[in-house]
Amino acid sequence: MVNKLKAILDEKFKPSGYNIGININESAGQTVPHVHIHLIPRYNWDVKEPRGGVRGVIPDKRVY
Repeated sequence: MVNKLKAILDEKFKPSGYNIGININESAGQTVPHVHIHLIPRYNWDVKEPRGGVRGVIPDKRVY
């Protein structure tokens, strides 16, 4: 499913990369009690410093 969605996003939005995240259990940040996958398209210009992966998607939330 992730590969199929990635292909659609590649064609429509042409991102330069992706973050993929799964939070398992409350101590890892899971707040919804079912499995779901975050597929986040990324662009070279979307944040000043992309290190930190998924945490860097929202720069103010990166360090906690």
